[in-house]
Amino acid sequence: MESAAVTVDSVADKLKKQSLGNDGSNSKRMLKLEELNWDHSFVRELPADPRTDTIPREVLHACYTKMLPSVEVENPQLVVWSESVAELLELDPKEFERPDFPLLFSGASPLVGAVPYAQNYGGHQFGMWAGQLGDGRAITLGEVLNSKSERWELQLKGAGKTPYSRFADGLAVLRSSIREFLCSEAMHSLGIPTTRALCLVMTGKDVSRDMFYDGNPKDEPGAIVCRVAESFLRFGSYQLHAFRGKEDLEIVRTLADYTIRLHFPHLENMSKSESISFSTGEEDDSVVDLTSNKYAAWAVEVAERTASTIARWQGVGFTHGVMNTDNMSVLGLTIDYGPFGFLDAFDPSFTPNTTDLPGRRYCFANQPDIGLWNVAQFATTLSTAQLLNDKEANYAMERYGIKFMDDYQAIMTKKLGLVKYNKHMIGELLKNMAVDKVDYTNFFRLLSNIKADPTIPDKQLLIPLKAALLDIGQERKEAWTSWVKSYIQELSTSGVSDDERKASMNSVNPKYILRNYLCQSAIDAAEQEDFGEVRQLLKVMQRPFDEQPGMEKYARLPPAWAYRPGVGMLSCSS
Repeated sequence: MESAAVTVDSVADKLKKQSLGNDGSNSKRMLKLEELNWDHSFVRELPADPRTDTIPREVLHACYTKMLPSVEVENPQLVVWSESVAELLELDPKEFERPDFPLLFSGASPLVGAVPYAQNYGGHQFGMWAGQLGDGRAITLGEVLNSKSERWELQLKGAGKTPYSRFADGLAVLRSSIREFLCSEAMHSLGIPTTRALCLVMTGKDVSRDMFYDGNPKDEPGAIVCRVAESFLRFGSYQLHAFRGKEDLEIVRTLADYTIRLHFPHLENMSKSESISFSTGEEDDSVVDLTSNKYAAWAVEVAERTASTIARWQGVGFTHGVMNTDNMSVLGLTIDYGPFGFLDAFDPSFTPNTTDLPGRRYCFANQPDIGLWNVAQFATTLSTAQLLNDKEANYAMERYGIKFMDDYQAIMTKKLGLVKYNKHMIGELLKNMAVDKVDYTNFFRLLSNIKADPTIPDKQLLIPLKAALLDIGQERKEAWTSWVKSYIQELSTSGVSDDERKASMNSVNPKYILRNYLCQSAIDAAEQEDFGEVRQLLKVMQRPFDEQPGMEKYARLPPAWAYRPGVGMLSCSS
């Protein structure tokens, strides 16, 4: 028997080695830049602008304009790159050491196989239809197919003027580029759907920016981020053609067909199934059958993906800052990192966007409702193009609400380590946190230290939370003690051990988030051509739920200087 077992083991071992390559390492061949497998489905299958110049104009009856990057560089430098994004593309890490790498990823030298273009789209900005917007400073290089046939679009942000730049220069500065690069990767590590970032290159040329809109522009270092996503299609990509109407309505259908075929292929040939037929609950007892209309099934999936992503934002205290419909990904990704911010002190009305301060339309607490408003605009677009009827459009919005509540309740239940959702307990907690401006991230991380022991004396109940409950008076101590008592009572009936609950809570409550002041410290160093802090911050943010001994300074509350103008607040065009 033993020899038979040995034989089986040796055969298994041999097969394993074959699958890993002769040396036992992973055999997936890593590629040089010249070996990337480019595909250009967007350019191939969708209507193009016949012109290729950068003169600002209305681009009619077209989804994109072919456009070469035009940024000027002088000794460009690679600031930072993401190993995990390179792995998605199967790109050899050695490629990042090439002397011409900064030239290629600034757009100054053409990348073999790329067919660059700028996308055409419109959007609602702060609730008002803004007409044509488009990629004003982003140029897509094309789509790369990896060995698993996964499609990844590469885009250079800050690569120069396009017909969609309006009065802007089409460039980006190091400050905003570092923020976008780090947040893309931090959000991915937090488990939130997002566009990614492959690398960040400093152009060596200065760019003039009036950061505070006070008439005092200053020169800042120019930079370019290579963004990566399955697609950069937005709600506004469809809206523009629907608003233009007439023959452009056909473009909405063409673009929808293209999107479904490439990114939602499971919706293409659905068979009739009771599981995706739904009663609308209306008096005529009509049914929305998603199998008979792929566009309705698609609208529902876009609505649900959007709801799910926003629920996750709320879970980690992320505020996007500029949820215009042109910044809403049709794949449900977090896209366009401009004036974003993570909550420090819990404040439901927090907005990181100076442009949003008067009305706070895009503040933290409003995000779920704005998501629904945006989904309603998307559904209206598909209805205008006669791809949905009113019942189907309303059903997509209904599904958004259901999905958001399901996901948000599940997230908050896990954050508190509860067995089932407790609306009153969670509501009281958030109310207390808002009154005392408690740090959102640190509080939930500390909460896992509470023991489910109802015999703990009242005076000792707040000890595990003392680092988060700073400077609170007697009255507030009593309010918190009362909440913790009811919380412990709930935990003690769950049958889950303290250690098990702590591990589970720490897997959803990050220790490290990309606080604005951390970004600012990395930016200050990088502007002096010291890129060590950007790289270190990337490493820390790639493991947000781990303790990471020695890295505790990255979990600290913001220092006093973090509240000076320009650190925590940005405008949407920074």
